[in-house]
Amino acid sequence: MARLLRPTEPSPTAEVQRVLAIDPALRKTGYAVVEDHAGEMRAITWGVIHNKPNLLPSGCLVSIRDSLNDVIREHVPTVCAIESTIFVQSFKTAIVLGTARGAALIAAAEHGLPIYEYAPKEIKQAAVGRGAAQKEQVAFMIRSLLRLRETPPADAADALAVALTHFQNAASMRALDREGRRV
Repeated sequence: MARLLRPTEPSPTAEVQRVLAIDPALRKTGYAVVEDHAGEMRAITWGVIHNKPNLLPSGCLVSIRDSLNDVIREHVPTVCAIESTIFVQSFKTAIVLGTARGAALIAAAEHGLPIYEYAPKEIKQAAVGRGAAQKEQVAFMIRSLLRLRETPPADAADALAVALTHFQNAASMRALDREGRRV
C-alpha cells in the first residue's frame, strides 16, 4: 500500500497557489512549477525529464516518478495540473503515453496533491489563443507571458502552458464554485 508523503517544508500561504504542471511522455516528460500570488504568475522551475532510448519502458516510468518526486519535495506545490491523453492513431502509442501519465499521476497522488487535467487543444488555446498552435509558437508565447529570459525547451514550455491553463481555469472554477476537472 502506498504511503502518503508530506511536504518537507511548510506549504505556501493560502493566498499563494503553486502548481506542478506536467506534459507527460515516456522519453521526454516536461514539468514546471509556477506560482500565482494575487494574480501575478512566476515560473519557479521548469525542465524536461530525459529518458535514454536504451532504457526499458519500465525504467522510464520509475525515472519519471522519481524525478517528479524530487521536484515536489524541493518546490512544495499545492496542486498538480497535467495534460490529458491525446487522441492518437496507434493503440500502442496511446498505451505508452498512458503509462507515462500514470507514473506522473502516482508521484502527485503520493504527495496528496489535488490533480486537474486539461486537453492539449485547451492548453494551446490558453497559451497562444488558438488550439492548433505549433510547439514553437507555444514556447514563444510562454516566454513572453511569463517574462522568461530564455525560451524553454518545447516539452517544458508545454508544461508551463499547462500551468497557465490551470490558473485561468481555476479562476473560472472558483467563480462557478465547482471542480469539474479534478482527477
